[in-house]
Amino acid sequence: MLEQLNSSYIVVDIHMVEDIELDEMWSYVGKKENRRWLWNAIDHDSGKILAYAFGDRKDAVFLELKDLLAPFGITRFYTDGWGAYERHLPPEQHVVGKTNTQKIERKHLTLRTRIKRLVRKTICFSKLEKMHDIAIGLFINRYEFGVLV
Repeated sequence: MLEQLNSSYIVVDIHMVEDIELDEMWSYVGKKENRRWLWNAIDHDSGKILAYAFGDRKDAVFLELKDLLAPFGITRFYTDGWGAYERHLPPEQHVVGKTNTQKIERKHLTLRTRIKRLVRKTICFSKLEKMHDIAIGLFINRYEFGVLV
């Protein structure tokens, strides 16, 4: 999907995706009261992450993710029942239920296993939101998109 030509240019090959799964997962920064949400979307067929965004559990962060997904030409969205999805996705393209979101739930389990900052009971956590987002983003970019930074 991504090719690194030299140290300063990356070519992105965007392919059309019909069906995707959307979900969000939380971790915390500094203390458990300061939750940080990772919103991501994966290809329903391949299970590959297409895009992700960090923030709180508000509609604005979902809309950022939705904007990142616009070039893919998505025709169907599989989600859980979180209200942001129902408010901002066309009903004829939106399917709610756990049956079609098993791959993204499995992806979250894999991320929690491999990135200790996402584990709920850990002594490994970020003190700054910026560092939290960078660490998780670098991992996703390396292992999902194959980008070496």
